Amino acid sequence: MTRNLDVSLLRAFVAVADAGGMTAATGVLNLTQAAVSQQIKRLEETLGETLITRDRRGMTLTRGGERLFPKAKRMLALNDEIWAEMTTPEYEGEVRLGIPSDIITTYLPTFLKDFAKSYPRVQISLNSGSSAKLRRELQAGKVDIVLATEMSCDPEGENLVMDRLVWVGAKGGEAAGQRPLPVSIGCSDCAFRAPIREVLQEAGIPWRSTSEVTNTTAQVATVAADIAVMAWMASTVPQGFDVLGRESGLPPLPAFTVNLYLPRDGGDHIVQEMARHIREAVADRHRIAA
Repeated sequence: MTRNLDVSLLRAFVAVADAGGMTAATGVLNLTQAAVSQQIKRLEETLGETLITRDRRGMTLTRGGERLFPKAKRMLALNDEIWAEMTTPEYEGEVRLGIPSDIITTYLPTFLKDFAKSYPRVQISLNSGSSAKLRRELQAGKVDIVLATEMSCDPEGENLVMDRLVWVGAKGGEAAGQRPLPVSIGCSDCAFRAPIREVLQEAGIPWRSTSEVTNTTAQVATVAADIAVMAWMASTVPQGFDVLGRESGLPPLPAFTVNLYLPRDGGDHIVQEMARHIREAVADRHRIAA
């Protein structure tokens, strides 16, 4: 005989387990404590097993509750995925995203997977380059949405993150002590170029460029080989490198921002949805990091 579980009862159980109690779960479920308690009771009666015990120390899951909890979470996730997929209009088309190569690894995975899952028929085209170049392409209609790294956010943009610009070198490297200082730097319109030049000039530190490319792989390779240092946003420093502080003798660098730019008319529904996924993913990432 086929038996069906009530998803709303499982949702109440998971909310109580996650929140650590009936009272805490009421806000999540938007139900009264009595209603939450009743749903847990109905689930226990359905399964014929006690799932939660309560005493002076609080609430704990029984062995049965512990067995149910991960399976209930998977079932709710599948339920929510099916609901979203079946109730979301199927949009087709293309969204062209511009993003500088230095933040691709850090930020792109945080939103691209969820967006592609929500809109499987939308083709995503990635354009990389300097922030200045990508913003020019946005104005020319060659891309639909841009994430840019800049010293400040222009009025038509939306600031998502304020971050530190830091010096980066090879683990235990010696390049930072060389004079003139070897610096792996971006192309002529790289946003980091001007502040690097200015702080080194003010500190009286002679320097030379070891590479002038927009391809960050080449920049990272020169630093890994300890033939140069580079400036990088603190939240995006590749693993295996040293962040060089004042003890290195290098001057502090200014703060930088990650900004979001859309077309002047705000873009179509797909552009707006891509922007929403970016905002939420970036906020979640920095909330977790904090």
